[in-house]
Amino acid sequence: MKMINKNIIAGFAIAAIVAASGCTKRSELVPEAPSKFTPGNTLNSPAAFRAALLNLNLSVRFEFFGDAAPLLTESLFTDAAVEGTTDKTTPAQDLNVRITPTANLNSDDYNKIGRYWQVWWQGVHDANVIISRINDATWSSEDEKNKVLAGAYFHRAYRYYRLVHEFGDVPLVLKEETGVNTGYFTTQRMVILKQMKADLDFAVTKLVDNGNKGEPSRGAAGHLLAKIDLALGLFDEAIAACNLAINGPYALMTNRFGIVAGDASKNVIWDLHRPENKAIAANTEALYIVVDRETLDGATANGSQVMRNCVPMWHNGTILTPGALKPGISDKITEEFPLTLWYGRGIGRLRGTPYATKYIWNDNTDLRHAKGMWMDMTDLVYNNPAIKTSDPTWYGKKLEQYTADNVNKRFLNGAKDTIRAWFGWPHYKVFIGSGPTAVDKWWSPPRGTNTDWYVFRLAETYLLRAEAYWWKGQNAQAMDDINKVRARAKAQPLTDASAVNIGTILDERQRELYWEEPRKTELTRMAFIFAQTGKAAYNGKSYNVASFSTNNFFYDRIMEKNDFYKNPNVITNSGNHYTISPYHVLWPIPQNDIDLNINGHINQNKGYAGSESNIAPLDKVQ
Repeated sequence: MKMINKNIIAGFAIAAIVAASGCTKRSELVPEAPSKFTPGNTLNSPAAFRAALLNLNLSVRFEFFGDAAPLLTESLFTDAAVEGTTDKTTPAQDLNVRITPTANLNSDDYNKIGRYWQVWWQGVHDANVIISRINDATWSSEDEKNKVLAGAYFHRAYRYYRLVHEFGDVPLVLKEETGVNTGYFTTQRMVILKQMKADLDFAVTKLVDNGNKGEPSRGAAGHLLAKIDLALGLFDEAIAACNLAINGPYALMTNRFGIVAGDASKNVIWDLHRPENKAIAANTEALYIVVDRETLDGATANGSQVMRNCVPMWHNGTILTPGALKPGISDKITEEFPLTLWYGRGIGRLRGTPYATKYIWNDNTDLRHAKGMWMDMTDLVYNNPAIKTSDPTWYGKKLEQYTADNVNKRFLNGAKDTIRAWFGWPHYKVFIGSGPTAVDKWWSPPRGTNTDWYVFRLAETYLLRAEAYWWKGQNAQAMDDINKVRARAKAQPLTDASAVNIGTILDERQRELYWEEPRKTELTRMAFIFAQTGKAAYNGKSYNVASFSTNNFFYDRIMEKNDFYKNPNVITNSGNHYTISPYHVLWPIPQNDIDLNINGHINQNKGYAGSESNIAPLDKVQ
């Protein structure tokens, strides 16, 4: 099927949103749906509306799955990671050069900014079709109708929450688009958020907590509402929204459960992230998950590939033995020590920063960093059968830690390969398998097959409430909520409330929410709150909205914590430097959609070419 490239103008005109799908010839600007799939003759029964909602749930999972999954792009605009690919010049590493409105913004070899733009707008359109046509069916009760309407409101709010913290001010569209519209105008982010809050205030009264897995629950709606309340500076309301989940039928998982609960070598953190455990009734922590299994229709082709994205690329002859300097590791699944079956065959796309992989792990009681849960390179062994004769001393021995003295001779291509081939990772989070070896329908060696994935989890709800308390100056309550998450991980509790700050919360989010949270979105939201409130950050600085694109907490945090961006001497094998600027707090609006909008005006974000022609955004709902 031809992909939708004209995302606002063409995307809003797409008419087929039901679970059935088909290919159709269309022009780029005026897509046409097959007549039997148009909303007018498919959305005429409660079952059809529920199928349309199912489609919206399915479209959430794109972010987490596939090679160079979009969440990689979110992650590399943060303090916690960079793009680790070292053999190409195209990846988003030199962001000052690569990230422009006219660049390739939708490619595995570049970035997925454009993919986000495309899918979020398609989701807004699909939700609007449900909302606009909700009275076209005969409903058994007003409550039945309102539950479907609440689900559509949730999905529209979810997409707009992401849009305004990835792209800033964007058009606000609240009704179904039945034709091509070339007259969109940018609306203020705060106006959009207020509308989404109103919709979610309704949704939390209609959604339920005992519905089908893979559908948004009342707790999930409260969780999303809390994020929007935080973004609006409504901290008491954010606390109340968090309480909808925290005081509901949910609880942090603190005891062993699920498919490998009897394995004494594991712990509850391992259980929490087993693919088979995420959607089971015993799991009281999941607020909203995406369901993706090999046995289900519509399973993601080629699998999650999360192990490919997140595990180092140690398999390609890069790492040499300390003695004879021979390639020490093989990726064959038939080896005596089959490392790729034990951990997956990674290519190091998501390169964690020292902040994320070392500096925040200062507690040896934390289960999230325990041996067997978290993997360091020195936990692996030299397994290449060829060294049984060429360097036999090292066969089956653990990898030797590189040092400043030995790094250039321990790696085939020198120290630069430590970017991609040498870093720690949370094995418990990215390993797709329940036994000792990975399973993968699509790839051998395994990359990570289909799996359910958390979108919202109660642990994050506690950290959101902690953040709301911190903004209010209630540090003791903030510390208590952080400690609830730490206690489950057996980490030492925080004891000095006066030392709690937004950095404390960000550190805990990184420990807990790897490859779950969209960290760029959350950093940008926090940066906006600092600018809106003027509250001083832990770095002693205060910020304002007027200078947001040139002076913001987002950039300062990244330059403080991300060693790759702050060190101009880091360079990849392809010759790329790592750069980032304050204006990257927001991504560029794809120029193509600005150009197609000939009867309106979509603003470009400051710092990017074209922003000089911006006009005042709309300050109210049209």
